[in-house]
Amino acid sequence: MISSIQVVTNYLISISLYMYEHKKMPLAPMKVFYKRVLKNILLSSAIIFICLMIGILGYHYSANISWLDSFHNASMILSGMGPVVEINTVAGKWFSSLYALFSGVVFITNIGIILAPVAHRLFHRLHLEQG
Repeated sequence: MISSIQVVTNYLISISLYMYEHKKMPLAPMKVFYKRVLKNILLSSAIIFICLMIGILGYHYSANISWLDSFHNASMILSGMGPVVEINTVAGKWFSSLYALFSGVVFITNIGIILAPVAHRLFHRLHLEQG
């Protein structure tokens, strides 16, 4: 039985190996470009959803916060807005600190994932104009 981590890893490897055309190839049609943008947005959304679930579960069980407040706090931290609920437990403070650092990296990574097809198309087009 294949675990979910193996499935995600195999998917990431497959899209990274075959996602973009080589610099000597012609520019991909707009239909292919739009598919790439959609694929990256879906991947980014999946990453955000998984990270949001980590935050909700972490806040609920480490800080003894209600489910709704856990969702609210995890959403605000993940989006870069900051904490909303006061954390009173030691475990909750540890989780909150580590989750905030983790969320910053996830936020920046997702921006890169979403912008990758656009940046690739721009640089590929500039390279074609030079040659």
